[in-house]
Amino acid sequence: MYLSRVELDIGNRQKLHDLTHVGAYHNWVEASFPKEVESGVRTRKLWRLDHIGRKTYLLVVSEEKPDFDRFEKYGVSGTAESKDYSQFLSSIKTDKLYRFKVVLNPTHSVARESGGRGKVYPHVTADKQLEFLEKKADANGFRLIPGKYQITDRSYQLLRKKGHPDVHISVVTFEGLLEVTDIELFLKAMTKGIGKEKAYGCGMLTIIPVKS
Repeated sequence: MYLSRVELDIGNRQKLHDLTHVGAYHNWVEASFPKEVESGVRTRKLWRLDHIGRKTYLLVVSEEKPDFDRFEKYGVSGTAESKDYSQFLSSIKTDKLYRFKVVLNPTHSVARESGGRGKVYPHVTADKQLEFLEKKADANGFRLIPGKYQITDRSYQLLRKKGHPDVHISVVTFEGLLEVTDIELFLKAMTKGIGKEKAYGCGMLTIIPVKS
């Protein structure tokens, strides 16, 4: 596994002209792996945008390294980098504290009167969004530290698809402290993502060890 990032060239409006919705970012990520495009065999990639100071970065978790020429299409030349993620993943331990960041699409399903599959709606209140994260924790092998996690950003991201009406995806950023409780489940969350809309910038969980 690899963790890659590139700084977006946010000062170049002409260069970023195509990036008007999350589907365009998805297409950029996929195009950064030309061998997969050519073979028609696509692997799951997780991605998100991180804002650090005045800079914006595209982060990607993938099975292979991206092609840097394609990866820098909308980025600052020379800023693309990839690190072997496997070594870090193998160092994760249970009963240890980590600072985390995760972007999720908190939703719930409402049953239809006619029966069948329920209709999915976004959670719109902070309380329900935090409750959504809390429910995801145990299923993904970690425990949230009480009073040490919060919502740091909430927005609706535009998604356009040909032949379909525009939709807006509810996107919520959570940050705080967690403790790993189940390595197998947690590593799956780190490499496969959490929740829905992974193709559109949701689901990526990243952590930093807390020094004891």
